[in-house]
Amino acid sequence: MAKTRSVYVCQNCGVDSPKWIGKCPSCGEWNTFVEEIIHKENSSSKISMAGFEPIKQKPVLISSVETQAEERTDTSCHELNRVLGGGLVNGSLVLIGGEPGIGKSTLVLQVVLGMKGKRTLYVSGEESVNQLKMRAERLSHKDPDCYIVSETSLEQLFVHAQNVKPDLLIVDSIQTITTESIESSPGSVSQVRECAAALLRFCKTTNIPVLLIGHINKEGSIAGPKVLEHIVDTVLQFEGDQHYMYRILRPIKNRFGSTSELGIFEMQQSGLREVSNPSELLLSQNHEGLSGVAIASAIEGIRPFLIEVQALVSSAAYGNPQRSSTGFDLRRLNMLLAVLEKRAGFKLAQKDVFLNIAGGIKVNDPAIDLAIISAILSSNIDIAIEQHVCMAGEVGLSGEIRPINRLEQRIHEAEKLGFRKMIIPQVNLKSLDLKKINIELMQVRKVEEAFRMLFGKNK
Repeated sequence: MAKTRSVYVCQNCGVDSPKWIGKCPSCGEWNTFVEEIIHKENSSSKISMAGFEPIKQKPVLISSVETQAEERTDTSCHELNRVLGGGLVNGSLVLIGGEPGIGKSTLVLQVVLGMKGKRTLYVSGEESVNQLKMRAERLSHKDPDCYIVSETSLEQLFVHAQNVKPDLLIVDSIQTITTESIESSPGSVSQVRECAAALLRFCKTTNIPVLLIGHINKEGSIAGPKVLEHIVDTVLQFEGDQHYMYRILRPIKNRFGSTSELGIFEMQQSGLREVSNPSELLLSQNHEGLSGVAIASAIEGIRPFLIEVQALVSSAAYGNPQRSSTGFDLRRLNMLLAVLEKRAGFKLAQKDVFLNIAGGIKVNDPAIDLAIISAILSSNIDIAIEQHVCMAGEVGLSGEIRPINRLEQRIHEAEKLGFRKMIIPQVNLKSLDLKKINIELMQVRKVEEAFRMLFGKNK
C-alpha cells in the first residue's frame, strides 16, 4: 500500500511545513502555504521518459577528462544568439521569463519558425493548435519541420518527443505542465519542481536543447520556487513596457556564456524585429531648441548606445515638492539633486523635478549621471543644450566627475551617430589613443566646469 502524507508547501519559496502557517518563516510572505498530498512510492525518478533511458556514468579523474567546445545550434536570431553566448547549447535547459503579454511566446515561436533544417516540437499548455497556427500566420514564417501540440501532461509530452524525435523542444509554459506522480494542482511548487527536474534529465540524456517559458510574479521574479532557477542552465528575462515598442532580452544566469549581454527587439504587427543599432531608435533627433534634454552615452551589458535624458523642473504646485523618475533609480536622482544644491549652489528644494529616460528603457549605468544633472539644470534655467553634444561621466558626492569604464566604445558610438563634441571625465583622458578619435573631447573635473562648457555665461 502506498504511504501518503500531507504537507503544507509555500507557493513562493518552496519550503514545507507539517502544519499550516500564516507567515512563511523563509521568505516572509503571508498566506502562501497550500496543502499537498505526497505519495512515498511515487518519486521524481519514477517519471517515465518514454524510451529515453539515462546513460550510466562512473567517476573519472578530472585530469583524464578531455575538454571539448560546446556544440551550439544557430537560432537564426542574432540578438538571441548574442544573449545565449553564440547559440543554443545542445542538451541545455533554457528558461525565458516575462510579464503576461510582453511577447515571450511570440519571440520563441518566431525563432522556431526561422530555424531552417531543424525539427522542432512546440508543446503548448496554454493555447490550442488553432491559436498557434494563427500566430504563425501573423509572423509570416513557414517551416514544415515545426510540430505543434497542445498538451499539459508531462508523460504524454515525452511520448510526443519519442515519436517526433525533435532537434529542439519548447514547453509553453512550465507552470501548466503536470505529472501524475504528484497529486497537486498545476503551477504548484511540487509540480513545477518535479516537471523541471524531469525535463532536465531528458535534455541531458538525449542531448536535445529544451526551451521553457515561465511566468513571473508581481515582484518581477520567475514564478515558482527559486530551485527552478537553479535547475536550468540559462535564465533569460524578457522585459519591456506594453505601452512602448521596445523589448529587452536580458540574461540573469548563463552557464555557457556571459550575463552582461543584451538583446533588443522592436514589437511590430508582424512580430519582433531585431534592433542592431538601438541608438538610432532611442534618439528623437528633433530636440533642437528644447530645454531639459541631454544625450548620454550609456552601456548596458557590453553594448554602448546613446539615450535621451529628459528633465522637467517647475515650481511646486503643492506644499511638498515632487520627485518622479521613469527608467532611472529615484534614490540616485535624489542624491544628484543634493549634489546640485550643495556643491553647485542651485536651489531645487522647493521645485518639482521629473526625470524620464526616452524610449521606455531602464538604465542603471552610473555614467549617465552627468547627462541627468545637465538636463535638470537646462530645464531649471530654460536654456537648451547644443544638439550635437553628448556626455558621459559619474558624479561623486563632492561634485567631482569620476572616471567611467569602456570610454572608447562610448566615443566610437557617438562618432558613428554624427556627434561633434563629447564631455568626458578628465581622468579617463590618459588612457585614450587620441589618434583614433575624430570627435572633440571636452574634459572636466567638476560639475561646475561641465556647466560652464554647456551654458557659458548663462550659467
